Amino acid sequence: MHKIFLGCIADDFTGASDLANNLVRAGMRVVQAIGVPTSPLSADVDAVVVALKSRTIAPQDAIAQSLAALSWLQAQGAQQIYFKYCSTFDSTAQGNIGPVTEALMDALGTDFTIATPAFPDNNRTVFKGYLFAGDMLLNESGMQNHPLTPMLDANLVRVLQAQTRRVVGLVDYTAVGHSTTAIAERIQKLKAAGVGVAIVDAISNEDLMRLGPALKGMPLVTAGSGVAIGLPQNFGIAPSAQASALPEAQGWQAVVSGSCSLATNAQVQAFITAGRPALAVDPLRMASGIDVAAEALAWAAPLLQSGPVLVYSTAASAAIKAVQETLGVQEAGALVERTLAAIATGLVALGVRQLIVAGGETSGACVQALGIAQLQIGPQIAPGVPWCYCVPPRSALRVLPAPQGGRASLGAARRLAASGIHITLKSGNFGGNDFFTDAFKMLA
Repeated sequence: MHKIFLGCIADDFTGASDLANNLVRAGMRVVQAIGVPTSPLSADVDAVVVALKSRTIAPQDAIAQSLAALSWLQAQGAQQIYFKYCSTFDSTAQGNIGPVTEALMDALGTDFTIATPAFPDNNRTVFKGYLFAGDMLLNESGMQNHPLTPMLDANLVRVLQAQTRRVVGLVDYTAVGHSTTAIAERIQKLKAAGVGVAIVDAISNEDLMRLGPALKGMPLVTAGSGVAIGLPQNFGIAPSAQASALPEAQGWQAVVSGSCSLATNAQVQAFITAGRPALAVDPLRMASGIDVAAEALAWAAPLLQSGPVLVYSTAASAAIKAVQETLGVQEAGALVERTLAAIATGLVALGVRQLIVAGGETSGACVQALGIAQLQIGPQIAPGVPWCYCVPPRSALRVLPAPQGGRASLGAARRLAASGIHITLKSGNFGGNDFFTDAFKMLA
């Protein structure tokens, strides 16, 4: 059996792609599994990222899923475990970052790990234990208005301490900015003082590269995706262009967006301003029993031949709160996810083979609806966001009448039905304003 170097557990699907992207850029061959696999690993790869949808579920359920993923990764011979969460460290007062970290530590029999969401390439930095998004403290960056996991405190030591029984400490920039040896010495002092989890400062990629060797042999690493750039060197792996090669792209292009982040709002507006076709779907109409998915697909069908289309529920935070007050937070989110997942599967049936999905919860719903089990990780579109390739079940790849109203030729339909999908799962906060357009240009 081929033993993998890194076994990774991600708490949402976009975060899994984000982590896999950084590992591929560092030279690792990576497969992303959607959910805990039910069979042994067959591919000869260096790392596997198991993508869960556990960020906002009940802590006990997140723990159970994460431990199941750990058990499978251990069976594949994983030499080090990596628990990945968002670069905005978003969680609730009850978890799930702290509870899952503790459960993994207990299962692995380790008394120490680190925690840092630092990802300088996406302007997420940690200094003196405080998380910054760009030049702003996390709780002033817009994350304080997140509908599911509002972040009201930028002090990560304080945030994590509220979620864990273990003592939380800090490896501050005095050590991180100096050397790998200084980081290792600071870790040993914290362990001797009874600290179980240490937040780590990092404001640049150079900091993460110094941190990487200090983590060699540590049973469990918990972090955002940034730390991943410094780990492959511990296994003798160097960057390689071959690690990100994907098959040639085919088919129509579409975007499905359910994120309500400031970044995705700006991306939606840029797409509309550029004159591209976009359709907003209304959760209140969904709740009234209207088949919003069927309406969206009927709208998209004749437009696909002319270029990418966008279907979105993205809205400003005030609008989201109004919907939540009417339907309830959980029901509003679940209703939108189900509808966008139905739209995504319908678009694929229409012949879309280049699909952008924006938003972590939306990505999870769409990937599960399409029956995708594994993703091959390809080139980076923007920091933290790669193109991926997959071959869903044939039932998801059936080809409906061509968008122009006639039927595709039998040969073309068969070729398209046999082809895989290029898909990217974009975290809501990632990418520049022109992300949607730039992503499709990469596949041209």
